[in-house]
Amino acid sequence: MQLEGKVAIVTGAARGLGRAYAEALASEGAAVVVADINDCAETVAPIEAAGGRVVASVLDVSDSDSCAAMAALAAQTFGRIDILINNAALYAGLRGARFENLDEHQWDQVMQVNIKGTWLTTRAVVGCMRESGDGGSIINIASLAAVFGLPYGLDYVASKAAVIGMTRGMARELGPDHIRVNAVAPSAVMTEGTAEFFGEKFEKAKAVIATNQLIPRNLETADLTGTIIYLASDASRFVTGQTHMVDGGSWFL
Repeated sequence: MQLEGKVAIVTGAARGLGRAYAEALASEGAAVVVADINDCAETVAPIEAAGGRVVASVLDVSDSDSCAAMAALAAQTFGRIDILINNAALYAGLRGARFENLDEHQWDQVMQVNIKGTWLTTRAVVGCMRESGDGGSIINIASLAAVFGLPYGLDYVASKAAVIGMTRGMARELGPDHIRVNAVAPSAVMTEGTAEFFGEKFEKAKAVIATNQLIPRNLETADLTGTIIYLASDASRFVTGQTHMVDGGSWFL
């Protein structure tokens, strides 16, 4: 197993991609902290059933005290923190519009969760990673939207572009501690959240997205977990500051 003895935290783990990441990490031997503002029972159950080590944490990534409590739970339960997947984000329920018509309150919420949340969660765990002396791996979930420039969703686009910039800045700061920081930028993944985001246009969006990729099919959660495991494991121990596009060949960086 590639992650035997490692401890991983996955934010936004109650469903969708977060759940898939947590299950994949556990299957490779990691002890997993599944953290979300929503109940993670449906994520915990299959991991425990498979014999994995897992604990759930109620987490509001936009609140520094909540992030600190989550990191403390991880360290107290499993003794260390090696991996952080910054997956929590506002996406599914966002109301798209031309940029001048976007709701200001929604804009502020997106920035609070998607940008500040990534900063606060990372800030909460780096001390434990440093103390171990073994470094660590932080994986920020960005999006194809940030480099493509998705129209009618400027709040989400701006937040994910910021995640890519933060990844680069964090990588430079944390490199001396042997803590790697990378981003993963998927295209639209076939999850409940994506269906909610596109609403009644979902089927049309699926067809358009697949047609514009070099690999002409839609992205499934299983297509992403291999990249996550690679970046979490020692196989990527000399890779940092990178944005890994998992998008079927939609965009080249």
